Amino acid sequence: MKRRQFLGQANCAAIGSISVLNTLLNLRLAGHLAAENGPGANGYRAVVCLFFSGGNDSFNVLTPWSGSEFAEYTASRADLALGQENLIRIHPDNTPGRTFAVNSAMPNLAARFDAGDAAFVANVGTLIEPVMNRTQVAQNLKRLPLGLYSHSDQIEQWQTSVPHSRSGLGWAGRTADLLKDLNTSQAVSMNISTDGSNVWQTGRTIAEFAAYPGNSQQPDGGAIALQGYNPAFSATNSFEQVTSGALDSQLALEYANLLQQTYQTKRRSALESYEAFSAAISGTLPGNIAFPNSSLGRQLKVVARALLGHGQLGACRQTFFVNWGGWDHHSETLANQAAMLPQVDAALGAFWAQLVALGMENDVLVYSASDFGRTLTSNGRGSDHAWGSNQFVLGGAVDGKKIHGAFPSLAVNPASGPEVNPLDTGRGRLIPTTSCDAFFAEMALWLGVPRSSLPLVLPNIGNFVGLSSGDPPVGFLT
Repeated sequence: MKRRQFLGQANCAAIGSISVLNTLLNLRLAGHLAAENGPGANGYRAVVCLFFSGGNDSFNVLTPWSGSEFAEYTASRADLALGQENLIRIHPDNTPGRTFAVNSAMPNLAARFDAGDAAFVANVGTLIEPVMNRTQVAQNLKRLPLGLYSHSDQIEQWQTSVPHSRSGLGWAGRTADLLKDLNTSQAVSMNISTDGSNVWQTGRTIAEFAAYPGNSQQPDGGAIALQGYNPAFSATNSFEQVTSGALDSQLALEYANLLQQTYQTKRRSALESYEAFSAAISGTLPGNIAFPNSSLGRQLKVVARALLGHGQLGACRQTFFVNWGGWDHHSETLANQAAMLPQVDAALGAFWAQLVALGMENDVLVYSASDFGRTLTSNGRGSDHAWGSNQFVLGGAVDGKKIHGAFPSLAVNPASGPEVNPLDTGRGRLIPTTSCDAFFAEMALWLGVPRSSLPLVLPNIGNFVGLSSGDPPVGFLT
């Protein structure tokens, strides 16, 4: 057994010990954690959020394959519809009588789905309370998310799960507020981002650690060092030696001014985090997996290196934020997706292969997210902002080869006349049939948040999930 593997297993197994339990008692709601023994109470677990900023047209990622539903899809999407030659048929276990397909640009995702390692959650979106039909929307009979079709509002709500107001705290941040002391070291945050600051990982007591994903010329990222600082003696660079010594002297001082003292504490903590993270990710990834030199490929490789070093970091729970923008395809939707989806698929394929090589495929969950879905109808050039969308989940803990939630009718209501699809609010803007709250609750429970504590992470969860029920919020995790 390698040293990092031993450290990871030893640290996480120690959660049940008396010493670590005493540490847990410092947590708010630690009593609930101890009493309920949620599914994430032992072992290592991590969630990776793969965010597609801009609003991915996800009804061209997961589509009907044949029959009347495919005809309905083709009629509604018109010039945005994919033909069967541009689709890969998948074989869900839980949709008898219905056939489905994945965009042909994503063969790795299709293969992982049919192998049982991936699943889809259909028509998921932001909701304050359940909305059943367009009449409830048109007549304001239900409370609707703030800024429903706004990029900024919907990105925030997909990260905060607070659709009724603007919030600076994300659901991963609130989860970390509860669970971070499961990690035996706090040198590096439980929440790690490869895309800088984000709302998703911001909590009341925690913020993300920003890792550098590298660039196309220097694809190996890591931690960002303080420029000009070297804690070791620098015989060949007198300027670096002088500046490093001056900074060390500053950090050693005690300041009477509270602001100065706080600043120095933060700077000292940042240097310690850099050293700890750099050391943890310095190992060689097994399997000789070739990650693509793309934005997503580089980010996911940094995540893989952090997973390799989780034991050295003393981490039993982690979240990772990975972001790739440019999905606001008001024009050239098909061409843009044909260029971008293969990059997503290649990076996912490499990451999955790396998880298997690490032996961590059962410990890590990847989920996709985006601002919103897009209109089923074309604007003549592309698709516009909408509401419900399809998302995928990937991992050994996934109840795979299934489409979870309710895949909706893709019929579009006419501008006037009879209603043919109660979920269509106009132009194929579909009311979500699964709430973000339920989607996120499944992952929060898997990480170890007690069911009774879910409202602290997801304030609206009681509108969608019975807190006293033993049923899973959605059912995509085993």
